[in-house]
Amino acid sequence: MEVKNKIILAMDVGSIQEALELMDEVSSYLNTVKIGYPLVLAEGLEAVSRVKEEYGCNVICDFKVADIPATNEKIADVTFQSGADALIVHGFVGRDSAASCLASAEKYDKEIFLLTEMSHPGAEEFLKPVSMDIARMGVNMGIKNYVGPSTRLDQLGMIREIVGEESFIISPGVGVQGGDPRDTLQFANALIVGRSIYLADDPVNVVESLIDAVKL
Repeated sequence: MEVKNKIILAMDVGSIQEALELMDEVSSYLNTVKIGYPLVLAEGLEAVSRVKEEYGCNVICDFKVADIPATNEKIADVTFQSGADALIVHGFVGRDSAASCLASAEKYDKEIFLLTEMSHPGAEEFLKPVSMDIARMGVNMGIKNYVGPSTRLDQLGMIREIVGEESFIISPGVGVQGGDPRDTLQFANALIVGRSIYLADDPVNVVESLIDAVKL
């Protein structure tokens, strides 16, 4: 997946109107959007279809899928049918559950991102101790896309070592959570940025500042 300016917009807004107004402002700078539960629970999967159709952008659905294989497959199928290009999947539930999402992605010629470790402090309790095991599992399964935290660069660096330079890592935590964009891109391929953009009085200015910050 090619991510313009190495920035993915986490569009965790509460209505399709807010989403479209935001996209009207920033879509010339960005070509990839991450849509999670807030927008989909408010508006349905039609929100994914509409953003995809109106802006022609890459859409990653951040549902952090974490159920038994049969349920995971159903979730992945309807997500890809809505037009999503990729789906974020939890790794801690095990190989069989992740494999069901991978099989769905292959069926629809789409992608999954395996979530190794989240960016918030609570992830240190249970996810951090097993994140490297999750990354190794993904490599053994042939998964090429991963999510790792910008808020713990030591962990992100080790995840990169495990998955290799050919894998694609997207990283949340830049901005409000304190992750540094340039430091993160030592290990990740793209940043996930949400609140810093969609809560700003001038989202365009924030996006332009991020683009300037990541120029190497």
